Amino acid sequence: MNVMSNFSKGFVKENPVFRLVLGMCPTLAVTGLAANGLGMGLSTTAVLVSSNLVIAVLRKAIPDKIRIPAFIIIIATFVTMVDMLLKAYQPGLHSQLGIFVPLIVVNCIILGRAEAFASKNSVTNSIADGLGMGLGFTVALTLLGTVRELLGNGTIFSVNILGSGYQPFKVFGFPPGAFIALGLMMALMNMLAKKYKLE
Repeated sequence: MNVMSNFSKGFVKENPVFRLVLGMCPTLAVTGLAANGLGMGLSTTAVLVSSNLVIAVLRKAIPDKIRIPAFIIIIATFVTMVDMLLKAYQPGLHSQLGIFVPLIVVNCIILGRAEAFASKNSVTNSIADGLGMGLGFTVALTLLGTVRELLGNGTIFSVNILGSGYQPFKVFGFPPGAFIALGLMMALMNMLAKKYKLE
């Protein structure tokens, strides 16, 4: 696979949320608002790209018996950095995302890409894979957050779209609404992928 293929597969063919159904905990928990989805997605992307880079560089130096603990230490280092940067420069977003930023450490997307891809491929391909998967995750979370915020509040990125007369579907601000919105969006994504042969 070339660099462009490794980058693009995360958007549709292997989208972490809509196709692989990975990272469901933050996907359902933080997407009540579009801004939260975008922030969580970009934070995860930063960790994914950075950890893929370091793991690809060190892949031949890490003994096979301790590769998983080594990967977790590398990932945890970058998660701590992202957490501290968010707390310093985006305290409002950091407060909204709460515990889900530190939990990026155990996000199966990141550890999965480290084990399945970065530990076996070149630095360039690993960066492309991390960036593609991360941005695919970001797009999915932002879209889900946009749908939930629009239906639940009548706003997108806190801008009133549907006017003061709109009667919001409050359920979309709660976990059941997250499941409903995600299910409908996954069905739409699968339908479009099949129709346009994007699989």
